Amino acid sequence: MSFAAYLKKRISLFPWLVVGGVTMTLFVCTSCRSSMEYFLSVSALTITCWALMWFGNEYLHEYLDEKIDWTKHPIKRLIVGLVVMLLYTVPTIYLVMRITEMFSNLNIGAISETIYMSVGIVLVITVLLTSRSFLFNWRKTAIDAEKFKRESTVAKFETLRNQVNPHFLFNSLNALTNLVYEDKDKAAKFIKQLSEVYRYLLDTRDTEIVPLEEEKKFLNSYLFLQQIRFGDKLKLTVSLDGKTCMVAPLVLQMLVENAIKHNIISEQSPLSIQIYTDGDYIVVENNLQKKEEMVEDSPGIGLENIRKRYEFLTDKKVNVIEREKFIVRLPMIFHT
Repeated sequence: MSFAAYLKKRISLFPWLVVGGVTMTLFVCTSCRSSMEYFLSVSALTITCWALMWFGNEYLHEYLDEKIDWTKHPIKRLIVGLVVMLLYTVPTIYLVMRITEMFSNLNIGAISETIYMSVGIVLVITVLLTSRSFLFNWRKTAIDAEKFKRESTVAKFETLRNQVNPHFLFNSLNALTNLVYEDKDKAAKFIKQLSEVYRYLLDTRDTEIVPLEEEKKFLNSYLFLQQIRFGDKLKLTVSLDGKTCMVAPLVLQMLVENAIKHNIISEQSPLSIQIYTDGDYIVVENNLQKKEEMVEDSPGIGLENIRKRYEFLTDKKVNVIEREKFIVRLPMIFHT
């Protein structure tokens, strides 16, 4: 926000600063009571100091809130805030006093107590505003953390439910039945990959992030099952080698599941899913050939859940692009 826009937003506060400055002058500056002209001059100077201190420090305070997150770097934000407040306050008051001496007949020495007391009051208020901001951000973090836990639990339950629902089991066992007669070695591998899928689901049920390498192993097991089921009708390409980062568990599987669930898969219209890296993002991309589906079956709910999980884990956004292809870009997480 520009300083001009900030002043426009806070202009309603100015009358209170006038009242505060006049009151301060009346009670503190004893020499001002002898002359109305002198009283008005000192009041104007006091109001100027109040306005410069209040508006300037509050604007810098809000600016720092945008640049340094209280919840992530509280000590850094506190120290930087105090240093910036001092670097702004001391030179500003010094310049005001020197300019006043040069262009007016006011005796700065005689009214210095009024000025210093005004500065002290405004600085105390600024410190209170800083404390208030910290407490509000701390409270918001606690609420967001609780909200994330609830949403994460729902997401994991939905993923687990999708995996153990009768349709998934029926399709997997049906594919396994055919494999037993056609290729016993492949049937054994199918059983092993199916067990890996369920083991990973259990291992990550209470985990917020996992290494990409672990998620890739799980994804390969899951994709093997789907490849056996659909054959050449499902074309899968995974290119995740060479990247070391963290990801939210089960998210890649959820995106693949959505693509399979909401698109036509046939020999005439095969579904192509590509998973690859692009800079600091993991991209899941598929061609669009949508089924006619009920509103409640829309993939929007799952995508919204993924967005909210990543909002808690990283400052970067999950990007969803739907044009000729359906593309989801997941930011890589580089902290543990």
